[in-house]
Amino acid sequence: MKGTVLHIGRLVLSSLILFVAVLTTLFFLLEIAPGDPVQSLVGDSPVSEDFRAQMVASFGLDRPLGERYLIFLGNIFTGNLGYSFGTSTTVTALIADRVGNTIALALPAFIISTIGGIVLGTIAARTRSKALDGTISGLSVALFSIPNFWLGLLLLMVFSMWLGWLPTQGMSPYGQEGIAIQYLVLPVITMATTELAYKTRIMRSAVIEALGQDYIDTARSKGLSDQAILWRHAMPNALLPMVTVAGYSLGLTFAGSVVVERVFGWPGMGLLLYDAVQKQNNQVVLGCAVLITITIIVINLVTDIVYGIVDPRLRARLFSTGRAS
Repeated sequence: MKGTVLHIGRLVLSSLILFVAVLTTLFFLLEIAPGDPVQSLVGDSPVSEDFRAQMVASFGLDRPLGERYLIFLGNIFTGNLGYSFGTSTTVTALIADRVGNTIALALPAFIISTIGGIVLGTIAARTRSKALDGTISGLSVALFSIPNFWLGLLLLMVFSMWLGWLPTQGMSPYGQEGIAIQYLVLPVITMATTELAYKTRIMRSAVIEALGQDYIDTARSKGLSDQAILWRHAMPNALLPMVTVAGYSLGLTFAGSVVVERVFGWPGMGLLLYDAVQKQNNQVVLGCAVLITITIIVINLVTDIVYGIVDPRLRARLFSTGRAS
């Protein structure tokens, strides 16, 4: 038990250090980025130097760099993401209004890619048909190589413009609130495809490796059927790599929504981040980046903890020696 607590403590500490490092990198990257946020806010309208000075002071841009950095870290750890440039709306409110729409895309894509990857990977590993295995493996390589934005544009062109089966932009018909199912189809497929291909290849390799272990030969010598060997002995071990892959892919799917939301005009956090970058609204950019960073780090932390629990080899070392090697 002590070993488990120490292991989790080390994971939490390393996650906190990583979080601060990412925040520091984001802050200084935005500081050295070209452009003037105040000029971007006022546009081409002529403004006096006094007004510009007031704007700079109101956003704290007249303070020394080190002071702004410490204030930034303090605000982050107290949950204060500041205000969007030029509005009285808090960054937290803007993100809260959009994050649910992003989850509505990322979660179905994650479920489809994970279940589909496990099923297709197992079929490819177990089939006696070289043609079927080759087809699944070949499609996995091809689909994994396709960029999300290109696939999204291709799906839009075929199913929206040519066939007219599905809508092109938004998440519901004009004047209606909520999310309409037909608006979800193309963005979810676009988000799920690359992850599905990757998970299929990982699962196929894991099943083949598990079936080649000595304990599988022992199970066969005892007269167990192929199905019993697969589900009782091979699959529990083959699924272990999928715990890590699925955890990491959930965070990446959430973070990678920017491209898909831009292509399909989906009003989620990714599109909010894209618009903020275009307008040099650094407070919103930082807020979105902070939430994405927290999401990925927390998911990876939970994944590492879960893996330590479900992997019997790591679990045995934790409980027996008090440390994971």
